[in-house]
Amino acid sequence: MIIDSHAHIGRILTLNLSVRKVLYSMERYGVDFSLVSSIESTEYFKPGSRLPWPLRKTQYIVCKKTIRAAKKHPDKLGALLWLQIDRRLPDKRLYRLIEKNREFVYGIKLHPFRSETAPDDPKLEPVYSLAAHFGLPVVSHTGDAEQASVRHLYNAAKAHPDVNFVAVHMDLDRESEDAIALIADLPNLYGDTTWVSLKRTLYAVKKCGSEKILFGTDNPIDGKDHMLYNRAGQRSLCQEYFNEFRSMVSAEDYDNIMYKNAQRLFGISLPRI
Repeated sequence: MIIDSHAHIGRILTLNLSVRKVLYSMERYGVDFSLVSSIESTEYFKPGSRLPWPLRKTQYIVCKKTIRAAKKHPDKLGALLWLQIDRRLPDKRLYRLIEKNREFVYGIKLHPFRSETAPDDPKLEPVYSLAAHFGLPVVSHTGDAEQASVRHLYNAAKAHPDVNFVAVHMDLDRESEDAIALIADLPNLYGDTTWVSLKRTLYAVKKCGSEKILFGTDNPIDGKDHMLYNRAGQRSLCQEYFNEFRSMVSAEDYDNIMYKNAQRLFGISLPRI
């Protein structure tokens, strides 16, 4: 079994990440379940430049569309609600939306780089109150910018021990030894393998234990065959995890990373294959 803890849907600028592409790639490359967040919650398309107003969509509408995709394919997709943490925080409508659809919502997604807001900014307290209220993990992009470093997510996780946090990318291999040390230091801070080399993941397993690392892909950022090759036509890192990785770790470690940790952390109930 394979669970992808970090995939995307939505359409913005030149990116069209359709549900159809996600489902196609899952079927073709053997992924059983994917947690998806919508790129349509992007606030800044490049540093200092907010998304042009005709392309902006409200947080509520984007979350509602993400839930709709999960409801349509509940055996394949789960919703991660990407919140617009720069200017929009949880309100009563969002609480009601989650209450009504809790079985399809698996977590909260933050993107400090695309929102230009660090996870330990005090204004995010309502986000963590929401996560604690519903028992939802907080999944956050790390890397690309100072405010998106794992250190800021570590601070948020340390301040909220009742909420589980996932550092997506583990700082994108940049200074990842520091990122991995931070993940190892807190019981409620995890890492994921999205765009992370096997070498770094093996180091993370050694330092953190396999129980702290989740498999993720960013599918289908590079197209419907994202899990086969990247935009440059090079072999996808995903192929290394599907193939070589199994022989490099124990069966228990492999299963933990490829699906068991996600099942446990997000409460995903799937029949074993």
